[in-house]
Amino acid sequence: MPMLTVGHRGLMSVEPENTLRSFRRAEREGLDVIELDLHLSKDGALVVMHDAEVDRTTDGTGSISDLTLSELRALDAGQGERIPVFTEVVEAVGTSLQAEIKDRAAARVLAGVIRDRAGLAERVTVISFHDDALREFRQELPDVPVGLVTQESTDTAPERARELGAGLVSCELVHLDEDVVGRCHAAGIRVISWTVNTDADLARVRELGLDGVVTDSPAIVRAVRDQAAGDAPSAG
Repeated sequence: MPMLTVGHRGLMSVEPENTLRSFRRAEREGLDVIELDLHLSKDGALVVMHDAEVDRTTDGTGSISDLTLSELRALDAGQGERIPVFTEVVEAVGTSLQAEIKDRAAARVLAGVIRDRAGLAERVTVISFHDDALREFRQELPDVPVGLVTQESTDTAPERARELGAGLVSCELVHLDEDVVGRCHAAGIRVISWTVNTDADLARVRELGLDGVVTDSPAIVRAVRDQAAGDAPSAG
């Protein structure tokens, strides 16, 4: 099976992260999946941003949870882009999505959006570092796939993913080893890694036999594609 390519917050090495501009660029570059992050605004809108605060990626300050959608919309998220809501991303690109949730409240709101939109359940995998958020989501929509994201806790990823019913783990590459990958694969769980941005990173991914990469870089996407083309059997 070809290696999966996941665009990290769109394609954030070349476009402002978690913006429609970044997601459209990822789709143009041929990413298989687009990863994005979700928070709830003060008035309950499902907004797309990685941090809990707006300071790093916009010209504003403060916590997302303290700002209304209207106030968030007034901010510049880079190159004149505005902070999108999740439904705008769904409409802007046709690529499959990995939607990262931070808490149980976001899980419930996201489940409602997916439930209300025909066909969206087939496009979205819900991912999180937080087991309780994934449990909450699965209670709402048990048939929508979920994935566990890990960092220092990667060693326990196979067991946690199995308990959560997750078919995917997305682990920080530095914490992955052959044992974790083997235990995941033995349990039928796919393993991808973040963030793969260099040739050395990609070589390690191949050495470990991973199922996919999360990347910021168009060059990594091209390298994966070129490798897949080289591995394909020739005609005749």
